[in-house]
Amino acid sequence: MMNDYNTVKERLILKEYGRNIQMLVQHLQKIEDKEERDKKAETLTILMKQINPDIKDTPEVEQKLWDDIHIISDFELDVEGPFPKPARDVLYKKPQRVAYNTNQITFKHFGKNIELLVEKATTIEDPEEQEAAIIHIGKLMKTFFYSYNKDIIDNSVVYKNIRKLSNNKLDIDMNKVNEFNLFEPQKRDLRRDNESKPRDTENRYKNKNKRPFKRRKN
Repeated sequence: MMNDYNTVKERLILKEYGRNIQMLVQHLQKIEDKEERDKKAETLTILMKQINPDIKDTPEVEQKLWDDIHIISDFELDVEGPFPKPARDVLYKKPQRVAYNTNQITFKHFGKNIELLVEKATTIEDPEEQEAAIIHIGKLMKTFFYSYNKDIIDNSVVYKNIRKLSNNKLDIDMNKVNEFNLFEPQKRDLRRDNESKPRDTENRYKNKNKRPFKRRKN
């Protein structure tokens, strides 16, 4: 008795359903009565759903099951289902190639969003609102810089970058920026303030909240 190996059997069209489903589809093609063929095809979709219990009852899944029957039959099965028969060329149609993003970023470490913010800031007509936008952009640029570099970036460098990105359309009083450190992110301001706090001031604060020691009487 010879063993019937899968390697010598007919190729499986859709492996997730197994060989038995494929054989049942082939049996459907041999049924001459159209009404009987339609009924058995509907029963076959129920069986296919039982084989895959994770499949939920949705119109999309129902259509997929009927499409899979046509695919297994190589689109030769003549049945009247609740969904139109899929076209063969749609199945083998190659997806469209996704075009690569060709946008050039001037400063990659700042990202594209900074450039978009600078472009938006150039359209602001109110001087105070535009200045606030420049300060916000400067803080973001320093935040991005500190996220990958421990060195300190000077305000003048941030200013030059903003000028370059805006084609010299954005300007701000750098004396004011340096005096109030307007480009510095808030978290670094807090950390710098804590580091610059005099040590004796901290000690006085601690001693103030410390309870005085009382000698115990014998």
